[in-house]
Amino acid sequence: MSATKTDMLRVVRWHGSQHPTLALMTHHLEQDGLRPFKWSNNANYRYGVRSHGHAKSLYCVEGSMEIFLPDTRQRVVLKKGDRIDIAAGARHSITVGPQGVMCVEGTPAVRR
Repeated sequence: MSATKTDMLRVVRWHGSQHPTLALMTHHLEQDGLRPFKWSNNANYRYGVRSHGHAKSLYCVEGSMEIFLPDTRQRVVLKKGDRIDIAAGARHSITVGPQGVMCVEGTPAVRR
């Protein structure tokens, strides 16, 4: 996997001989101590600018999406197998690609 990193985000592009699967991506998130969950949305759906109180990590399982960070004017397109890690507090919006998207996202595991 090749990586691109800034203070607010890190993008890892999938490459190599292993085909990216939901099971493999879920396993990677679990190895990082995260609790994975799957979500999807229809073509061209837009999530407005938002931020989270925790870091956000997700893989694009199918389809594509564009993530925009308005504070740095950075745009990143994710396709099948790509991962993005977004820092806590980073403002971002998402536009789903023309074929829709399915993602697996990891949230910090709840400690009891």
